[in-house]
Amino acid sequence: MYRPSMEFVRFVVSGGIAACINIGVRIPLGLVLPYSVSIVVAYLIGMTTAFVLARLFVFEATDHPTAVEYARFTMVNVVALLQVWLVSLFLEQIVFPRWGMIWHPKTVAHAIGVMSPVITSYYGHKFFSFRGRIMEGDKSKG
Repeated sequence: MYRPSMEFVRFVVSGGIAACINIGVRIPLGLVLPYSVSIVVAYLIGMTTAFVLARLFVFEATDHPTAVEYARFTMVNVVALLQVWLVSLFLEQIVFPRWGMIWHPKTVAHAIGVMSPVITSYYGHKFFSFRGRIMEGDKSKG
């Protein structure tokens, strides 16, 4: 039986917290911004939250500058943002109207969109954003 690694579990939990912030911020932003723009702005806020949580709780310590890791993290998240944006708009504008869904279609579409890149983001961050991370007590190997 497959058991996910604790690192992946921590990634999902920290990503879930960031996703809740993302979705929670998107709702009030949607009152003053177009839906598609509010998705992007909320994503950037959630992404920064995810970066901080991933550095603190998911991946091992590093000798790389924070700015380098954040830049790599952002690159992975540009791909994920595109996925979130496309899934959210596809569901809200095409799928849900065809299904006759009227119960919070924007919020449900956005929640599904935010969850859609969990696997690709994990591996992107593991092997690119935080690649080369070393154990705190073993900085000589960096």
